[in-house]
Amino acid sequence: MPTSAFDALADRFARIPEGADASAWTDFDEDVREALRWSRSVPPVHTWFPGTPGRRPTAAETAVALCGPDGRTREAALSFAGGSPGLLPLVVVRCADWAGPVRERARSVLRAELPGLPPGAFGDLLAVALLIAGRLRGDAARTLLTGALREGPESRVAALLGHGDRGIRRLAHRIGVERGLLSPAQLAEIAATDPDAVVQDLCANAVLATVRDAVDGALLDPLLCSRQGRVRAAGVTGLRRAGRAAEAEPFLYDRSALVRACARWVLRQAGTEPLPLYRAVCAAGAGAGAGTAAGMPDDAPLGLAECGDRAVDVPALWTLTGHERPRVRASAVAGLRRLDAVRVDPLVPLLDDGSARVVREAVTALLPWADRIPADALLRRATAGPAPHVRKGALRLLAETGGAAFREAARVLADDPDPKLRALARRATGA
Repeated sequence: MPTSAFDALADRFARIPEGADASAWTDFDEDVREALRWSRSVPPVHTWFPGTPGRRPTAAETAVALCGPDGRTREAALSFAGGSPGLLPLVVVRCADWAGPVRERARSVLRAELPGLPPGAFGDLLAVALLIAGRLRGDAARTLLTGALREGPESRVAALLGHGDRGIRRLAHRIGVERGLLSPAQLAEIAATDPDAVVQDLCANAVLATVRDAVDGALLDPLLCSRQGRVRAAGVTGLRRAGRAAEAEPFLYDRSALVRACARWVLRQAGTEPLPLYRAVCAAGAGAGAGTAAGMPDDAPLGLAECGDRAVDVPALWTLTGHERPRVRASAVAGLRRLDAVRVDPLVPLLDDGSARVVREAVTALLPWADRIPADALLRRATAGPAPHVRKGALRLLAETGGAAFREAARVLADDPDPKLRALARRATGA
């Protein structure tokens, strides 16, 4: 290989920063092989590295050799990879090599290096192993590193809990739970605050496994206060085991359908039927004055529909479509749709509602009956509606039936002042 080409590849290796993304190493491996693939011959092992035969190659020279197209060269280069942390990501890649002797040598080198690796370097290798795990023969490195994480020092697991790679963080939390390295209080805090749904579920379930009585039940409080619906649902489920089932009642009106369902289950297990509670709250909201109605839970109408009776509960939902608060109106419309109680004429006025949330729910409910709404009325809303959400809702309904009114609305809205609506209209016209 010409020295200039070798130097270019060596320089490429030198520019890979410490802690680089795992794909930087797999990309380097592929690029070296591509650069060497069409060489007329591959230099013999003893002449592969520039300079005096017999000298120890530099890290950059070894890196290029580790990725070359000749299996004997890759295997020989592995002899120089031990003790060089910067080369170990490529050793992980070689653990999935197509050549058996290279694979075995790479795994032996990696196995020998793992005990003394600091957590940061270990995390970098694990990221590469997770990236190549889907390849043929690629699972060996992941198995090796995962085993070292399970059996290694606690500090290694703790350091990886906050790793930037999502797969590593998930694995570290899973092993931390398996090894009992995280206290119930820590698990509750992680479940309540971590942005990853997989980590949330893992830690929330681990908390539930520790709850046995009211004393342990204090661990549920962070879960119940979480912004994530899945975590709140886990907390609500744990209330029964903690002997706090009555505290599930406020969660009947949670914004998350999963949380509402869990609350209903917990109350039923404790002997309380949730349907009368829903009916009482909705009846009070529908018949009370403005001050009392303001205290009504926003999602109570939808909760009523989820467990209610069409013949009994539809009138209250229709009344609540006129509630003073937009979220309650939207919830009532969603409840009507769930109970298959939508009627076109009473819902059409909600297409002009000042709340985008209410208009979205009304449009969703009316889509199956879009052809029953006069096209000229929808065209008027689409082209002269006072708010973007009104114009957008009318356009969605017109698109359901197509025709001249839809084409005219899309043409006019292609120049709408609202950028999102303008883009939507232009997509509809193919512009």
